[in-house]
Amino acid sequence: MANAQKILVTSAAGRIGRDAVRFFLESGFEVRAMVRRQDGRADELSALGAEVFVGNLFDFGDLTTAMQGITRAFHIPPFAPHLLHNTMLVCLAAQEAKLEALVLLSGWNPSPEHPSMLTREHWIANNIARWMPDVGVIHLNPGIFAFTYLLTTPVTRKLGALPLPFGNGANAPVAERDIARCGVALLKDPQRYVGTSWRPTGPAMLTGADVAEILTEVFGRRVRHQPISFKMFCKAARAMGFPDFDTHNLRHYAEEIANGAFAIGAPTDHVERLTGSPAESFKTTAERYAADVRRLAPNVSDASTFGAMAFMVKMLLTRAPTFKDLSQYEANAQLSAPKGGHENPNWQDAARRDQLMLLDGPSPTQAPAPFKTA
Repeated sequence: MANAQKILVTSAAGRIGRDAVRFFLESGFEVRAMVRRQDGRADELSALGAEVFVGNLFDFGDLTTAMQGITRAFHIPPFAPHLLHNTMLVCLAAQEAKLEALVLLSGWNPSPEHPSMLTREHWIANNIARWMPDVGVIHLNPGIFAFTYLLTTPVTRKLGALPLPFGNGANAPVAERDIARCGVALLKDPQRYVGTSWRPTGPAMLTGADVAEILTEVFGRRVRHQPISFKMFCKAARAMGFPDFDTHNLRHYAEEIANGAFAIGAPTDHVERLTGSPAESFKTTAERYAADVRRLAPNVSDASTFGAMAFMVKMLLTRAPTFKDLSQYEANAQLSAPKGGHENPNWQDAARRDQLMLLDGPSPTQAPAPFKTA
């Protein structure tokens, strides 16, 4: 059934965005999908029935054009420098367009004391976004995504080793598809949820050893969890072509997982409360990515046993980043006494209530009743 509302999805070619576009279309909404470039992923969105808009998330002119004729938006900030700049431009454009509602994707761990500048920018953006006088804001703040545990799938499937830098810490990794489903549910009936905060998680707490057991079943071979140092993880990420910016921030999240921060308040039932169906199991997520590893990231591809062994050699020969350039980029923004989630009692108090850590004001609260889709 067609819906008169037109939805804007930003970062629409990404893992969450492309699923959100598809689910909105299946629900009868018109969708404008904002992408950085016209490529094969954009063509896929067009084939689904979305109106593709090619633009720059850091260009106010592009954002105001993208929001013309839009009533509701799902903003998925890129995991990249200048997140605060981007999100504030999105909010300004949303206010200019007088949107009815904006679902703002954030993270589970933002606080003003966090050691990651990117994560502190999430915290600032979450607070300032609520100042928009005419746009209702809904916060969607998942933790570590399930795909993070699966980036080594081509090697793990061939060699049976699962290298992870999270120690024995537990987490309830959420499927990107479930994050998309939650975003769609929130914008189907936004007035029901304006001012609320939601933390979708996977259905179960998992350690690295638990993930290895699941992958043993998925891959049909024995997989062993191999705890590694974060330095070795950085070498692997560099060898795979991931930017140092990613690991520069992920190092703090890895420490939080290892020290139990992501276990606080998890798992939640928010996916089922919003969508009417349970969160996807990690096994299902792993099976989907194993069937097409290119969906993990553009620079991930399947490998033969020889290719997997060649990658291991490449990883060992790759120099670990020093993050010197990124530290210089942050410069005066670095804190003298940062606190990760495992060190921050104020953040932990909010986390136990399944809430974002926010300043006093129109604080988000969970909607009291579950929402069932038709």
